[in-house]
Amino acid sequence: MSKIEVHRYPYTMLSEQTDYLQIDVVKYAAIGKSGSFVSDPGDRRNQGKNKLKTILLPIPSNISDSNSTKYGDSSLNSIGAALVGGIKGVMESGKSLGNGGDFAADLTAAIGGAGKEIVRTSGGIVGAGGFVTRSLASQAAGIAAVNITPDQILARTSGEILNPNMELLFNGPSLRSFKFSFKMTPRNQAEADEIRKIIRCFKTHMAPKVSSAGDTANTTFLKTPDVFELRYRQGVEEHQFLNKFKQCFMESINVNYTADGTYATYSDGTPVSMVMDLGFKEIEPIYDVDYDNDLSGVGY
Repeated sequence: MSKIEVHRYPYTMLSEQTDYLQIDVVKYAAIGKSGSFVSDPGDRRNQGKNKLKTILLPIPSNISDSNSTKYGDSSLNSIGAALVGGIKGVMESGKSLGNGGDFAADLTAAIGGAGKEIVRTSGGIVGAGGFVTRSLASQAAGIAAVNITPDQILARTSGEILNPNMELLFNGPSLRSFKFSFKMTPRNQAEADEIRKIIRCFKTHMAPKVSSAGDTANTTFLKTPDVFELRYRQGVEEHQFLNKFKQCFMESINVNYTADGTYATYSDGTPVSMVMDLGFKEIEPIYDVDYDNDLSGVGY
């Protein structure tokens, strides 16, 4: 097994005694390949199996995490609910349609029952008929390029609107993003070399991969870039308080080679001060079971 490259800034950082951010570069493996998209932390990390490189950086001065879940407003007025209920009743009664030998009669009876429910919920024949009339009027107005809804017609004519029965509904999870900024000022040649290697490493492994046939690159298909595993560390141990990360893709790297506002370099061309901004996004959402599997610190 080949030795894994380790790059660090500062070059003389004592990782056994200080807090730092460890970023491991690993080969991409599709999530859910084993049949489950909710993975155990012990399985999620490659544990060095596919690790390519390791970069050690000081913990930035401004770190934070933000967890969110997607929700959306949903409205369903009483007449719409009756329509949905009526259609559902017809669909559910489809299991017995035609069992008596007369499919048409069974279907007519089912639809008739749905119609009665709509009339009952909408306040009788007048209420249901009024709703249909306003809907038709709204469509007719649309032909004349007049934008007006049935609710707006109802509000103008009677000062009422249908109760929207608004509710906030769960729409799905979100993927977390992380931004880090590092100011790097090389103090000697060794540190300048490490900074150059760190920047080049990030740029190389975030780039899409092309397959090659002999000496010719084949860009017909692109392979997924490598992924990054981030960990806050306290010496040789995991950080006991700060948030943990799932595997991330690197979305962006921005390097300002004139961090002090003016162009200045050493004799070999190395800028005297640089700022490297990194943007990561997790590959999979955070689930409740992730907290059951890892009980240390604040979790994810």
